[in-house]
Amino acid sequence: MPPAESPPNPPPGLRVVRVYGEGAGGHAASMAVAGPEQQDAPHLSVRIVQLDAAALHALAAGDLEAANATSPVPMSPYFAGPDWRAVWRRRSLQIEADPGSAGWITGVIWDGRRRLAVGRAGYHGPPDSAGLVEIGYAVDPTYRRRGYARAAVDLLLERAVREPDVRTVRASISPDNAASRNLILRHGFVEVGEQWDDDDGREIIYETIVGAG
Repeated sequence: MPPAESPPNPPPGLRVVRVYGEGAGGHAASMAVAGPEQQDAPHLSVRIVQLDAAALHALAAGDLEAANATSPVPMSPYFAGPDWRAVWRRRSLQIEADPGSAGWITGVIWDGRRRLAVGRAGYHGPPDSAGLVEIGYAVDPTYRRRGYARAAVDLLLERAVREPDVRTVRASISPDNAASRNLILRHGFVEVGEQWDDDDGREIIYETIVGAG
């Protein structure tokens, strides 16, 4: 996928260097980021690597060995642990019902410089008829507060800008998750409502417009 001619400006305090090229199984973009949120990693080289159906099914079952057998990048035990299993189950069923969603749904946040799988990020699915996509992201607790969530959101928004069928990007966040809320607000999202999620409870809905429709 070609790079956008005018990608969104980075949030204040970040220095962003973009390098575009096809990465195995991932979005065609990597990003080096430096900013105040990072502590012991002054530069990040991050991309989102998509997983195939077999890897998603294995993660949903908590089978890390089987997941890593087909994943383009090695994942840590946290990926197959209980905290993220509900997400993998949802995506496993989704890709089974709609194989075309494979290029959109949750993948691995991969730090190419350190060769580490540090989290998960992606869209909840392809854009709907109104051009809306919803993003989701989470970072392994070991690697939080190092800029990975911000880098992942940047990548997701940049792709959304390039996709002609996407007009609106949504994020649904627990009212108790101040860090995620602040991150989204720094990216220009505004609160538009709330909802109840069967897994996560009450969520505040934020959206930002990225296309003319």
